Amino acid sequence: MLIPGPDTRVVELRVHGVQGTTPQSLVDAVAAVDVAGDGLGRVVRPADRLRRPVPGPVLQSGGRPVSRVVEGYVWGGMTSGGGAKAMWALLFPFSLANVAHWMLPPVPSGNLPAHLLGIGLRALLRLAALLLTVLLITQVAVISLDLVAAQCLAPGSSCLWGSSWPAGTPWVRAVVGTAPIALVVLVLHRVSSVDWRIERRDVPASSAVGSGLPGAHVATDPDTPSLRVLHLVAALGTGVVIALGGPFHALPAPGPHGAAIAACRWVGIGLVAVAALGAMLLDDPTGGSPHRGGRWLRAALGRGPRRVLHTTAWLALLAATALLVHVPARMAGADLGVQVVAALEALVCALIGLLLAPAALLARRTWRSRPRELRPWAGGWMAAPVVAVSALLGGGFGAGVALTLQALLGHGVLPHGYRYIAVLWGVAGTLAFLAGAAVAAYTGMVRWSSLRRDEEWAREAALLHAGRSRDLKRAARAWWWAQWQRGHSHHVVLIMAAVLVVGAVPAAFLRFQGVDLPAWSWPFSGLGVAVLALLALALLRAVWLAARRPDTARQVGVLADLAAFWPREAHPVVPPCYALKVVPELVSRVREHLADPGTRVVLAGHSQGSLLAAVAAARLLEELPPDQAERLGLVTAGSQLQWAYPRAFPAIVPHDSLASLAGRLAGRWRALCRGTDALGGAVTTWDRQVYDGMLLGAGFRADGTSGALPPAERGPTGALVLGGDHWLPDPQRGPFPGRRWAPGVNRHADYTSDPEWDRAVALAAGLDAGEAPLPVLPVARRAPGAFPAPEQR
Repeated sequence: MLIPGPDTRVVELRVHGVQGTTPQSLVDAVAAVDVAGDGLGRVVRPADRLRRPVPGPVLQSGGRPVSRVVEGYVWGGMTSGGGAKAMWALLFPFSLANVAHWMLPPVPSGNLPAHLLGIGLRALLRLAALLLTVLLITQVAVISLDLVAAQCLAPGSSCLWGSSWPAGTPWVRAVVGTAPIALVVLVLHRVSSVDWRIERRDVPASSAVGSGLPGAHVATDPDTPSLRVLHLVAALGTGVVIALGGPFHALPAPGPHGAAIAACRWVGIGLVAVAALGAMLLDDPTGGSPHRGGRWLRAALGRGPRRVLHTTAWLALLAATALLVHVPARMAGADLGVQVVAALEALVCALIGLLLAPAALLARRTWRSRPRELRPWAGGWMAAPVVAVSALLGGGFGAGVALTLQALLGHGVLPHGYRYIAVLWGVAGTLAFLAGAAVAAYTGMVRWSSLRRDEEWAREAALLHAGRSRDLKRAARAWWWAQWQRGHSHHVVLIMAAVLVVGAVPAAFLRFQGVDLPAWSWPFSGLGVAVLALLALALLRAVWLAARRPDTARQVGVLADLAAFWPREAHPVVPPCYALKVVPELVSRVREHLADPGTRVVLAGHSQGSLLAAVAAARLLEELPPDQAERLGLVTAGSQLQWAYPRAFPAIVPHDSLASLAGRLAGRWRALCRGTDALGGAVTTWDRQVYDGMLLGAGFRADGTSGALPPAERGPTGALVLGGDHWLPDPQRGPFPGRRWAPGVNRHADYTSDPEWDRAVALAAGLDAGEAPLPVLPVARRAPGAFPAPEQR
């Protein structure tokens, strides 16, 4: 441990979690001002009345004060606010497909079958993502080409205030049919081209790709521009094929006109095939080895060839619009296109699920020696249900929009396959209701049983709230629900995928058998139409709220923040990865502070910010010289770095990488956690139990090893410190003089209000934080018995 000198100061650099926060709340100040950044990634400090930066409250070390500077990195503007960012919610199925790529199990080194399975799974995931883009365009074509241009604007139609001049002008109907497709492609191009400009100085490129530290593989992919063009080319080619007859037949036309239609349609099919083949062959999962196999494909997809391919696709769509002189009464190609793409998507998802089973079994040896609570979700098979949910949500949202628009127009016939989609969602909705009722009943029974048997969670809460019966009662209730949610949150995704897949079975069987919907399916079809319409309206309303009132649309923001952490690897039409901007700028700011020999820096992250802080700390430990690395510390609060990220993303944030990070920090990683927090939990310890009035467990040790730890020590403010984890009493003890007071059960919020926060920061900075307990402020009483006695609180 470094001995602090008279010029020692601690810089506490805070990183907030999802859905953003205000600069003032991040640094616990009435006012805050920017001291660095570009306005999008902002570094802020507390400010006085003249809006001048001021230092934070001092820390205590060895009975003397140590100056502290509190800074905060605000990144919420990258994912929240504005209509453009709100539109990303409409692309959520794309984001899910991209997230599924990062959930694949790790590939054990030297295992050829696992390596081949990894290549095959990544190729299939990129193909599934490409088919999602193609499915979106086919659904747009169903609405614009078939429902509106072919039927609604047909001569003699009563749709849209009766017959009008577009009905007698074929080229207008053709433009009305293809213009929405072109507009959607332009929007996809715009969204996929957005990227962040990194404000950093003298920061070398990360060399941590093979380091084994958390987030080492989260790097920009040089193949993203090629993948973007392939998706856009596939979208444009799909529009061409559907406009000119569909995947199997061209629109009939005499002479040269028919030959031109057939030739242009084959060009569209060729564009889609080239895009699918290119997407499957592009394989650079870490973004760090552009020289590996497939470099010939990268050369073929250089800037010049990409521009030619993209231009050819646009010219083909323009030619298809010009050739669409006679719009038929029904666009049969739209119906066939939706069914073919949906069938291919289902086939690819099934292949992913089949290949994931042996891949997860081969990777099992990397985690089978760990306790069950540290093993990956679904045995490493979690990517399969996630990509299945993304495909079914994408198809359901498009069908919901079409059904809603048909109801608003009061005219037109949708493709025959949409009735089977309605059955799918009707059966899925019924199963979801039954599953929800079963889960609620089972949860109630388990809770009642655990209350009778005095489960282990109650003992931990009783240890934290000894002598405070009222706080214990409130904490025990929240503690149970938080533990239940952490242990079963991934089951929600599995249940959602299961009910959707089970709902798809009867719909697919009836459709492929060519059987008209029987009478027993009519109630399910009606319910499915209602569910799809509700899905479409709810998502559109959520996007509107996110654009107009960002503070009230928390759910959309949370989903966007979580999905946008991951780089564009499987699907390029997703929000840009904010981690690629936040982490380098955090690294740059820390290096700037550590250039002063008397400065120690503590990265402090809350919730999702804890992942960003941990990845930044790992990058810094790879780059910094030893004399600066030993002045770096890490504090995480309400973190998912044990119960969620290593289990959902075992190849990117594996448990071993966290152990390596803890060993390099040598005891300077402190994790604040509450048993009442459903979103956060323990980080550095596991297998906890209460024995003989002591909290015991295993975890990361300061020397870099893992194993049994000494019994937890009680801190001066009532926290139990086991290894690197600080278990906070919630509700807090106190109030304490000179500190902000946060009454009630705080769960996932307001960790900085607990007095243990300062103690954890001091320990992470390598200071001696063994100060005396803080006294309790006297409480004025109006009359005897008006307030409960201290031992009854």
